[in-house]
This record gives sequence, C-alpha cells and structure tokens, in this order.
Amino acid sequence: MAIRVAHIGKTKDKYLVDSIEHYLKRISKHLILQWIELPDVKRKSNFKAEDFKKAEAELILNQIKPNTYVIGLDEKGASYTSSQFSKKLNNWMVNHSDVLIITGGAYGYHDSIYNRMNEQLSLSKMTLSHQMVRLFAVEQIYRAIAILKGEPYHNE
Repeated sequence: MAIRVAHIGKTKDKYLVDSIEHYLKRISKHLILQWIELPDVKRKSNFKAEDFKKAEAELILNQIKPNTYVIGLDEKGASYTSSQFSKKLNNWMVNHSDVLIITGGAYGYHDSIYNRMNEQLSLSKMTLSHQMVRLFAVEQIYRAIAILKGEPYHNE
C-alpha cells in the first residue's frame, strides 16, 4: 500500500527537513509514502489571494486521478485522537487504491480542491504554519502505523 502526501513549496528550515526525513525513513519500513513537493507559485505584483489559490489548485489537481481518495489537511476538518486516526489511516489503506493527503498554501484551498476532497482532517483547531504542518502530519502518520503494528512508540 502506498500513500501520497503533497504540499506546496519547499520545506525551508533545516530542522524541519531533518525531522521530516527522520519520520519518512521510519515509515518506509512499513509502507510506501510518496512525499510530493509541488513548486511554489511565483508572486506577481497584481496577484490576489484567489489567484494564488487557483494556481496552487492546478498543481494539486494534477496529482489527482479519477480513483484518488483525497484527504485535505484543513483547520475546519474533523479532529481525531491518534488512536482514532490510526483506524482512519487503516481504513483508507484497506478501502482505497490511491490515497492522497494534501496541504494547501498560505491562503488555503481553492473551491475546486474543496469540491474534490473526500475528507477534511484537522491536526489542530489552532492555525499552524504550513511548514510545521508537514512535520506534524508525517509524525502522526508514523504514530498511526506504530499503533496499528502494536509498536511501543505510542503510549495510551
């Protein structure tokens, strides 16, 4: 089973890159996780937030196939405990051949992306930086796998 995680732009801070790579390496022992870094949308002088969202949507939509099950990380999404999330992750992997978890850019998602999402998932009710969300998401995916495998990473 493979899961894809797509996000807009490079992760800039070395400590985040190192931490993300740490969890990606751990995850790779259990499943294929494709980490997709989509290019930043270039700022133009007359660009508005809606222009950014539309341009980013085109990049994200290019990652979505007809059978893709799309989970959008969004502060308005459903919140789960780590144990509940592990069950969701297992359900996605069992019931869908192509799972894509997406994070948008700083302005959020364009309506075309919201319309294509199958689920929305919140990592926190607080607003998180798009750089940090990547680390939190990959750590929670690893934690979910550890829970499913009965490994001691997660303490209940």
